[in-house]
Amino acid sequence: MSSSLGTLFRITSFGESHGPCIGIVVDGCPAGLKLEVQDVQTDLERRRAVGRPGATPRSECDSVRFLSGVYKGRATGAPICMVIDNADTDPGMYAEFLKTPRPGHADYPAKVKYGGWNDPLGGGRFSGRITAGFVMAGAVARLVLRRVGVEVLSHTVAIGGVLAPPCEVEMVAERSRMNSVSCCDESSGKLMVEAIESARARGDSVGGVVECIARGLPPGIGEPVCAGVEGEVARAVFAIPAVKGIEFGAGFALSHSSGTVSNDPFALSDGRVVTTKNDSGGVLGGMTTGMPLVLRVAFKPTPSISAVQRTIDLEANSETELTIRGRHDACIVPRAGVVVEAMVAAVLCDLGLQSGFIPRVMR
Repeated sequence: MSSSLGTLFRITSFGESHGPCIGIVVDGCPAGLKLEVQDVQTDLERRRAVGRPGATPRSECDSVRFLSGVYKGRATGAPICMVIDNADTDPGMYAEFLKTPRPGHADYPAKVKYGGWNDPLGGGRFSGRITAGFVMAGAVARLVLRRVGVEVLSHTVAIGGVLAPPCEVEMVAERSRMNSVSCCDESSGKLMVEAIESARARGDSVGGVVECIARGLPPGIGEPVCAGVEGEVARAVFAIPAVKGIEFGAGFALSHSSGTVSNDPFALSDGRVVTTKNDSGGVLGGMTTGMPLVLRVAFKPTPSISAVQRTIDLEANSETELTIRGRHDACIVPRAGVVVEAMVAAVLCDLGLQSGFIPRVMR
């Protein structure tokens, strides 16, 4: 099982959904970085279910503890180990899924791959609960990036078929916190909430799309051809359970465009090279262009739904039906933005260190 990501800024995830804890080890954080518990706790609060429409009633306080790598409020250069305890667990509700795998979950392929020895409770390592560790690592990466003038933001652009109008990059930070679904458009946000609640009422779920933006990046970040920005970011983002698609800039729309329309013309602005638009999403040849890095991430509907579904009884070797009971989100998208930010920040921190843009020691 692979649980690590990165080269110089390397993160290693551990823990299971209903195990004792969820944790992350961050290796390669620049020594001297100011780092307090609250810096990490702030991002963990954004991921929690409290106050989110259609969110799971599972209530974890997610209070982070530093086990190593921090001394007198600064990173030491040694691996930083952070953990949160799992307190609100209920393993009993998952016993039936040992023989009747849940549609849309990793129950069946994991059982085959690991010979039935994997932890199945709440999905184990394949649960969205592990993303709390990613958020902790991302909080550290975010602090590093801020020191060099890079900011990573996100907002919800679609849920349950409701599409929000485009939002200017400069307005995302302000507007995305205005509502419970992190949508920059208030009226669209209300419709998204209605779509989530409607799905929950009928025992169903909905998916959506998160847009992530990183601004302040210099040109030339990325290690082409096999470790370019798009490839490394995509690899990290696909480690998030429920992610099914990613596009950069205009993405798939470029496939039915033309060169005269899709190319981003270069220009000068106060002596700096810029492009007059950003359909490339701030990346060319696997390297940043100096324009904002823009990507969109598609999340599938939560597979745990209360509606009756078809499955297999593995012991009886016969088809059957199941109804999933328990505490589940009707839509994870409102909580997913901070997770996407975390993975993007971790990758940019790693690539920034590789390029020399980020120093190994911070004063």
